Amino acid sequence: MEQVRGRRGFSLSYLFASFFGALMVASAFAYYNYRFAQFKFIDFNEWVFYEKSTLFTPQEPNYTVVVFSSNQTALDEILLKVKSKYPILAIDLYQHRDKRDDGIIQISAGMNTLLPFVQRFNIYEIPAVFTITKNKETLYKQDSLIQVLN
Repeated sequence: MEQVRGRRGFSLSYLFASFFGALMVASAFAYYNYRFAQFKFIDFNEWVFYEKSTLFTPQEPNYTVVVFSSNQTALDEILLKVKSKYPILAIDLYQHRDKRDDGIIQISAGMNTLLPFVQRFNIYEIPAVFTITKNKETLYKQDSLIQVLN
């Protein structure tokens, strides 16, 4: 008997294997994008923030970031609604800094830093609050969802 060489017939198992493989790759890609797009990073070496007249260099492993505008709501009113066990970094988009002795770290920056900061963290309403956690030296990762305070 002679074997027939050439084209094989259509294989249903080959079709399912290809579909399953493509589904696995797409699922891994979607999970990766979801996981790393959900929380953002901030590197304090790349973005320059000022505390009083000096550059802000983070010292603590965790911070609660409060983004607000002092021409809309006073920081003291906002802080009444913020419950945090971490030091508070207050970023005023209006760029007004009061002298404070209560441990609140008020930082500011130029518009070339503030605009990309607001865009990176998708802050559409203020006042907004979220926590960041130290990942490496000056690299911090967003560690909570952004909460808009009413």
